[in-house]
Amino acid sequence: MTPDEVVAAARGWIGTPYRHQASLKGVGCDCLGLLRGVWRELLGEEPEAVPPYARDWAEAGGREDLMAAANRHLMPVIGRQCRTGDVLLFRWRPHLPAKHCAIATGPDAMVHAHEGAAVAEVAIAPWWSRHLAGTFSFPGIAP
Repeated sequence: MTPDEVVAAARGWIGTPYRHQASLKGVGCDCLGLLRGVWRELLGEEPEAVPPYARDWAEAGGREDLMAAANRHLMPVIGRQCRTGDVLLFRWRPHLPAKHCAIATGPDAMVHAHEGAAVAEVAIAPWWSRHLAGTFSFPGIAP
């Protein structure tokens, strides 16, 4: 699998409406559902079942569940800027667990799903850069 294949798969979700806990292209997804759908398209069956989660799961639980899952199933990227095809995790505030994910389409853009809007490709503006909590790549990705 190549970074361009990851980006093509992610861009295929653009326009999918936001739906909490959903993961169905063209029908609805949240940010994790987008990541799960791209995983299924590129790698097959998801590596673990996602338990039901409330909208405030990170604030209420305080655990790094998303970061822990990323470390179990993705390859951590250390010491370089994000590149095409990377999975990006964000935290809303420094003291809160990572709660949002996106897929980089280049060093300065990403595809993501957020409440109140359809999946879109957006710039990685300074706000996003300041809230970046982790960068990962899909397993088996070739440069």
